[in-house]
Amino acid sequence: MGAVSDATGWDATLGDFERRQKQARAMGDSEKLARRAAEGRLDARQRISTLLDDGSFTEIGTLAGPVPADALVAGVGTIDGRPVAVGAEDFTTMGGSIGPAATRKRWRIADIAGRERIPLIMLLEGAGHRPPMPGDPGGGGPNDLQAQAALSGLVPMVCGVMGPSAGHGAVTALLCDLSIMTPDAAIFTAGPPVVEASMGERVGKEELGGPEVAVGAGTIHNTAADDASLLAQIRAYLSYFGSSAWERPPALDTGDAGPRRIERIVDLVPRDGRRGYDMAAVLDEVVDAAEYLEIQPGFGRSIICALARIGSEAVGVVANQPAALAGSIDTAAATKAAHFISVCDSFHLPLVFLTDNPGVLAGTASERAGVLRASARMYAAQTRATTTKIHVTLRKAFGFGSCVMAMNPHDSQTLSFAFPAATVGAMGAAGAGRAVGADEQTGQDLRRAEEESAYRSASGLSFDEVIDPRDLRNAILTALEVSARRRSQAVEPKARTGITP
Repeated sequence: MGAVSDATGWDATLGDFERRQKQARAMGDSEKLARRAAEGRLDARQRISTLLDDGSFTEIGTLAGPVPADALVAGVGTIDGRPVAVGAEDFTTMGGSIGPAATRKRWRIADIAGRERIPLIMLLEGAGHRPPMPGDPGGGGPNDLQAQAALSGLVPMVCGVMGPSAGHGAVTALLCDLSIMTPDAAIFTAGPPVVEASMGERVGKEELGGPEVAVGAGTIHNTAADDASLLAQIRAYLSYFGSSAWERPPALDTGDAGPRRIERIVDLVPRDGRRGYDMAAVLDEVVDAAEYLEIQPGFGRSIICALARIGSEAVGVVANQPAALAGSIDTAAATKAAHFISVCDSFHLPLVFLTDNPGVLAGTASERAGVLRASARMYAAQTRATTTKIHVTLRKAFGFGSCVMAMNPHDSQTLSFAFPAATVGAMGAAGAGRAVGADEQTGQDLRRAEEESAYRSASGLSFDEVIDPRDLRNAILTALEVSARRRSQAVEPKARTGITP
C-alpha cells in the first residue's frame, strides 16, 4: 500500500497511532529483555508465538493501561487450526503485575472464550495486583476470576505457570482444568516479601511455592522442563478435547487404531494378586502407539490418570497403580481422580477404568488425611458421570475401592469386564478370615471362594464378561464401538446438580 498523501489529513494521525502502538508493544526495557534471552527464557509475546500456529495471533488491548499493554499480552489465535483465547503476563513490565486495565483484558478474553466457545489459556509470571497508578482507569470494572469460574466445564481452560505467580493471578491456575509449571516457577498466596512483612517468616520463593511444594500439594498438576516443553504440553493436552462442551473430542489417526491381542500382558501382570507391577507398562500396550499424557504423575501415585487414544478415539484412563501402595486408593489419588473424571465427563471423553486395588487405604495416617471424604468425592464424580464408562477388573477390587473404580454393576457402564484371575468382595480372604476368626477349614473355603469370585460375579452378571487378559485392548475397542452411536449425537454442557463431598 502506498503512503497516504498529506492532502488527506491522515499523516499526523497515523504517525501518532504508530508511535502509541510501538510504545504499547515495547514491553520492559531492552536490558530486561536481553537478560531473559541470555537465560534462554521466552518473553510473553514469544511464549504466545511459540504456543500458537505461526502467524495466527491477533492481539487485543494493546493500548490499555498506563504501561505497555498493562503488563498483559492478550488476544486470540489458533492451535492446530482451532481458535483459542490466550493471555500472557509480561514480567518485564512492572513484574507482570495486574492493574485495572489488565483485569478488564483478562475478563475480556474469558468473555470471548465463553461467547465463542473456544479454549482459554493463561500464561502466568506476575506479582499479582499492583497499587493504583496515574493513568489507570477507574474502578468498578468486570471481575476476571468470576468470568473464569463461570467457564468451568464449558470450555477447556489451561494455565502455564512460567515464573513467580502470586495473589490474584495465581488463583487463575486453580480455576483451570490443567495447570503446568516450569522448574523456575513458583506459585503462592503471597510472595516472600509479603510473608516476611505480615508473618515475620523469611522464606525463599522455591520453599514457599516451588514445584516440589506446589505439585506435592496437588496445587499444580504437571511440570515441564522449560517454557517450550510447557507450551508443547498445552498443545498436546488440548488435542484430546473438543473446543467446548458443545463438541465431541476429535478423532485422530494414530496409525494404530485396529484390534490386536496383547500377548505380553501375561508377562506384565502377575497372576498372584499380592505381587506388584507397573500399570504404565499395561497402558503402553493398550493405547494407540503407546502414547498418552499423564495428568498429575507426581501426586496420588497409586492411581494413574491419563489422556490417550484407543482406536483413534480420545479417552480418559483411570487406572490403579499396583507399583505404589499396592494400588490402594489414598487421599491424594482419590482427589486427583475425582477432578480428572469430572473434566473428562464435562467434555465427553469416554472413561476407561482399569482396576487392581486392595481397597481404600486404611490406617490412622490415611484417616487423618481425610481418605473417606476424598474417596467419596471420587465415587460421586464417577457415579454422576454420564459419558461412556468402560470397566475392567484385572486382578482384584475390594470394598469401596471397587465402587470408586466404577466396578459396581448397573452403574451406567457401557460394558464391564474382568480377567479370570479377578478377586472381588468386601475384603481379601486373608483379611476376612482374621475378621471372623475363621478356623482352618473356613479359611480354605474363603480362599477357594476368592479364587472363583470372577466366575461367581459373572454368573450374576456383575461383569458382562470374563475375558482373556490378552484381549484387553480388543474388549475396550468393542465397548467404544458399541457406544459410537450415542457418542455421535449432538451434545451440550453437563447439568450439574449434585454437591461434591
